[in-house]
Parts: sequence; C-alpha cells; structure tokens
Amino acid sequence: MPRLREQLQTSLPVEETFAFVADFANASTWDPGVATAERLDSGPLGVGARFRLGVRMRGRVAPMEYRITTFDPPRRVVLTGEGSGVNAIDDIRFEPSGSGTRIEYVADIQLQGLARLLTPFLGGTFAKIASDAVGGMQRGLDDLARKRSA
Repeated sequence: MPRLREQLQTSLPVEETFAFVADFANASTWDPGVATAERLDSGPLGVGARFRLGVRMRGRVAPMEYRITTFDPPRRVVLTGEGSGVNAIDDIRFEPSGSGTRIEYVADIQLQGLARLLTPFLGGTFAKIASDAVGGMQRGLDDLARKRSA
C-alpha cells in the first residue's frame, strides 16, 4: 500500500485552516485531481460526515465516497474513502506554527482487484497526485489568507 506524506505551511490560524481542509466538500477547490465534491449529509461537521468526490482517473471522473472517522478539531481529521477500485485513508494533522499553521498530510492508498498488482509500478504516479494535491491546497489556503487580510 503506497503511503504518501506531504507537509505545508500557511499563514492562516489553525482553527480556520482545520475548518477549510476538514470539510472535504472544499476538496474540488484545492485538489486538481478532484472534479467535484459535495457533502452527502447535513449537520455539524464531525465523525460520520460523508462526502462524494468525483476523482479524475485515467481520463475519466470516478466516484469515491469519503467518511470522517476521526475528528479532533483543530488538531486532526481522518477521512476514509472507497470507490472505483481504490481505498484511501487520509490522515491530516494541524499544529500552530508561528503566526500560522503547519499541516502534515498522510494518505494511504490501496488498489483493489487486479489493479492491486500494478501498485509497485505506480509510485511515481501516486507521488505526482500527492504533490499536485498539496500544491493545490497551498494555493487554496494562500487565497483564503489573502482574502482574510484584505
């Protein structure tokens, strides 16, 4: 199972950063690999909240459903995703750093079925997906920080 680990820094306070990232309905605004994102339930964000994402895979958009399994604001959120032959666990940790927030994003991805046999050959592909997602998250958080200070 590939494990992707990325870190980034934002000038936003930890509470605001957590609120934006933990709400996976925002994923399509920061992750270029996500075409669509929506919350499937209502009420306060927390354990059990569900999201449907349309994930770009091999030239098509494939559905994945994520559920929050750990919710510890503003320090940690864990989302478990399933769909289109992929299982994922996204473990995102937040900590105050200077006047902003440091984020550590760890994703464990497991291919299902016959695609599982390709896992050893897809390390570079998974690394690019992670790098693109974190770059998009950085831009999204930077945009929020600019709007906040304007």
